[in-house]
Amino acid sequence: MRWKPPRPRSSPYITPEGYAALERESASLWERRAETTIAITAAAAEGDRSENAEYIYRKKELRELDRRIRYLQKRMPDLKIVRDVGSADQVFFGAKVTLERESGELLNYRIVGADELNPAAGTISIDSPLAKALLKKSVDDEVELVMGEHRELYVIESINYD
Repeated sequence: MRWKPPRPRSSPYITPEGYAALERESASLWERRAETTIAITAAAAEGDRSENAEYIYRKKELRELDRRIRYLQKRMPDLKIVRDVGSADQVFFGAKVTLERESGELLNYRIVGADELNPAAGTISIDSPLAKALLKKSVDDEVELVMGEHRELYVIESINYD
């Protein structure tokens, strides 16, 4: 296996809603973990563990739950909840931005922390190339995003901090 350098740490910023979602996830994981340990105990009582599919499955599930719980326990204390933004006429963390492509297509994004990233819901990470290009820009500014040989040009239509 080839050595890969570690990924750079993501920004420690998060919205209040994102932090609350992580707290709910953590509580839910602890509940699932308790249920899983009960199921492992019941499966272990059935006899030979090497051929016990239920036992093997539950042990794997427990490892995955423990991995996510460990991650949240290490990550959550380091997170900085961003409640206050700078100027409402510039793009900063938490901004909802409407962009217009050269083709006229409108795109809506909200800039959030890496832990609450959800492209399907229109959120992009503060660490993404697009978010970095948008920071400190104002309405009607042009933003050029270059990725290799591909180039995209956007115009900021609106900035909102609801």
